[in-house]
Amino acid sequence: MARLLALLVLGLVAGVHGFSHMAPGGYKPSGRRQVIRQGLLKGIDPLLTADLLHVLRSAGHGDVICVCDCNFPAAEVATSTTTGEHIMLAGADAPQCIDAIASVLPLDLFVPCPAEHMCPSPGLQLPPLGAECIAQVGDALQKHSPGVVMEPLERFAFYDKARTAFAVVQTSERRPYGCFLLQKGVVGPDGKDLKP
Repeated sequence: MARLLALLVLGLVAGVHGFSHMAPGGYKPSGRRQVIRQGLLKGIDPLLTADLLHVLRSAGHGDVICVCDCNFPAAEVATSTTTGEHIMLAGADAPQCIDAIASVLPLDLFVPCPAEHMCPSPGLQLPPLGAECIAQVGDALQKHSPGVVMEPLERFAFYDKARTAFAVVQTSERRPYGCFLLQKGVVGPDGKDLKP
């Protein structure tokens, strides 16, 4: 992410100062601007960016990935995580992102609850749109890890636990309480989530 930001800043500075023929790697004789393209891989959801795949692969058994909505204080929370990574997946809601993530991330079936969702503090009601989002994420998790249990976690307890996560993945989800914690499990010899 920092490299992309640096490239963007260099591109803006070069454009402002009339050096559009320059690229981070040096002079480009053609004078054409360098275009960053997103490649696709077979069997890999295009929402899974290189940065996200690196984080998911780097996480070990028991590490937690926070997948949050666009209103979550992701940048601040990410500074306290193991990696400090704040990965943004623009243009996709929480169910789409978790469907993509769960297609490659095994969930920890050695614990009673490998998935949690944010819920309101006592005395407050979960809005219908929040319930809809949580139900859709539950369906996505069942698709990839049948029988997995997802439990509610009160909002402020969720913030605290998210700060101990491995990394934060921020979606473009706008429905309230569209925030989730996924605990990484183990890939078994058959290539599926290892069960106890």
